[in-house]
Amino acid sequence: MATNKIIEAVEQSSLKKEVPQFQVGDTVDVATRIIEGEKERIQVFSGTVISRKGRGINETFIVRRIVNNEGVERIFPLHSPFIASITVRRSGESRRAKLYYLRNRVGKAVRLAEKRKEKRDDVQEGPAEAAPVAAAT
Repeated sequence: MATNKIIEAVEQSSLKKEVPQFQVGDTVDVATRIIEGEKERIQVFSGTVISRKGRGINETFIVRRIVNNEGVERIFPLHSPFIASITVRRSGESRRAKLYYLRNRVGKAVRLAEKRKEKRDDVQEGPAEAAPVAAAT
């Protein structure tokens, strides 16, 4: 058995079963568990995903947001037990794997265009409506 297969087998127990689907450019809310003494609370960090890298247990993603006119970036391990949930608020359209160029932008220039969702119903209705018009002429 190859070493890579052995490592993957050992890591399998630590991987999360339900990994949320998000991509670079999406605006997400990351709920993290914070343990202070005996108390545990959840803190939400919301921002834009500017990078995803790694594989398996080592997979991480970087979330960037602006706080008090200062850019704040945080790196989260995807399979960390301290991440309670990841919620996608908005899907941003991106042609790149890493959005590091957003670090140099200020204000509204930081925003990404929202992904358009295609409607499949409109495609099916088009030819059906064209047939009666052709019969009337």
